[in-house]
Amino acid sequence: MLAVSALGLLAGVAQAETITMASTTSTEQSGLFAHLLPAFKQASGIDVKVVAVGTGQAIDMAKRGDADVLFVHDTAAEEKFVAEGFAAKRFPVMYNDFVLVGPKNDPAGTKGQDIAAALKKVAAANAPFVSRGDKSGTDAAERRLWTQTGLAEAGRPVPNDKKGSGYRECGCGMGPALNIAASSGAYVLADRGTWLSFKNRAELAVLVEGDKRLFNQYGVMVVSPTRFPQLDGAGAQKFVDWVISPAGQSTIASYKIGGEQLFFPNAAAQ
Repeated sequence: MLAVSALGLLAGVAQAETITMASTTSTEQSGLFAHLLPAFKQASGIDVKVVAVGTGQAIDMAKRGDADVLFVHDTAAEEKFVAEGFAAKRFPVMYNDFVLVGPKNDPAGTKGQDIAAALKKVAAANAPFVSRGDKSGTDAAERRLWTQTGLAEAGRPVPNDKKGSGYRECGCGMGPALNIAASSGAYVLADRGTWLSFKNRAELAVLVEGDKRLFNQYGVMVVSPTRFPQLDGAGAQKFVDWVISPAGQSTIASYKIGGEQLFFPNAAAQ
């Protein structure tokens, strides 16, 4: 009888509630989730399994009903996700910014605050440039920024062959892209959170920052439990409610590396 009771207790432990979150490599590789999710577990008792991929892949995963929560950074794609009925509402959570990182000696002469002018100089110099090329939020932002260089008709995508002979797509996450840039002396567009947590900088430095076009907003959504009845809608809603609450927002704000804040909560701005 004691053995049966013990097995029952073990089964209860094994069945502790867990939700799955599809998110970006930047939230994972920056270390934010390692800081944020234990606080949520303490508040709710719910574990969160994170699948960190590019934003496009995360959205596709949610569209298949393979995630309870979606936490990404491509506002246009997120609004489309809601409009198509895959979530009832999108909530802004936090923001940071993108930065253009490159060799400290800046052979293409990009340094400044104008990101479009900097990318145009990279192309003109045929300088090595590492693009994520993985349909992530960062990749989507980079492609939007290239359209503002004047290297193609207004509003049209810039063909890769007009981005200079040094342009390469790695099809990889932010950390690997930075590693490639560090080892090859290349330029790369990075989110500031991953850059601040990146250790293998070699001769890389931030060259372009402060342009309002580099603003990087993150949003969170409960994937529709009506559309996908197998999902844990209640658990997902608890996470969303917590992360946009004062407790969740202050936890985001408290995450710092070297005294520098990586993400800035703005759920109250909705």
